[in-house]
Amino acid sequence: MSNMVSKTGFNVEVKSLEEAQQMAHIITSTSICPKDYIGKSGDALVAMMLGSEMGLNPIQALQNIAVINGRPSLWGDAMLALVQNHPAFVSIEETFNPDTMTASCTVVRKGGKPHTCTFSQEDAVLAGLWGRNTWKQYPKRMLQMRARGFALRDQFADALNGLISAEEARDSEPEPKNMGEAQIVEPEAPQLPLYEQSKFDENFSKWEHLIQSGKKDHNGIIASIETKYALSDEQMKKINNIKLTESAK
Repeated sequence: MSNMVSKTGFNVEVKSLEEAQQMAHIITSTSICPKDYIGKSGDALVAMMLGSEMGLNPIQALQNIAVINGRPSLWGDAMLALVQNHPAFVSIEETFNPDTMTASCTVVRKGGKPHTCTFSQEDAVLAGLWGRNTWKQYPKRMLQMRARGFALRDQFADALNGLISAEEARDSEPEPKNMGEAQIVEPEAPQLPLYEQSKFDENFSKWEHLIQSGKKDHNGIIASIETKYALSDEQMKKINNIKLTESAK
């Protein structure tokens, strides 16, 4: 870290991979580091490198790049900031219609026509998003972020390096699979208590008499016991070793 060239304030220029690794290790060992990167210097290093390509300093990169489902993405406000700093940016206008629950975002790039994207409650329902926790809590904000993400990506893919919004990536998290028709799930058998050895020894002569007299067989005795208790291997073996008398054979 001592060889890094200081710029304005605390901005630093990393001159080697080793210095970048050192920086990532320092940042991810602090409490100010976003929780998803704490202790993960490798992930942080990749995020910092990706952010550098888009003009974000290391801290900005870690604050605004999220890795969701193994895919890097940008939070919606960071996407807007990057686009607004792009030399081809002209303007952006975002509106919301509460009657139709529709968010719209119009972006203008130099030399191009205004480009508008919309996202409505109906779109969210069709996409299976409506009713999820975040959508239920912040419906207007989520609709706004989806319309914004589409519009900015359509017009400024070069500024965003192909990254999608973190809000969109989060919505693509795997859902429980639809198993189709309802399936009957057999309940697991309850765990039976082990047969106490003292009680086993006390009752053994009775079982021995029943088997030797031919009134019950070994399997019948075992089945009767296992309706309430679990037998150990030794106990099972002892019952099975009871010999039949000649009259019971």
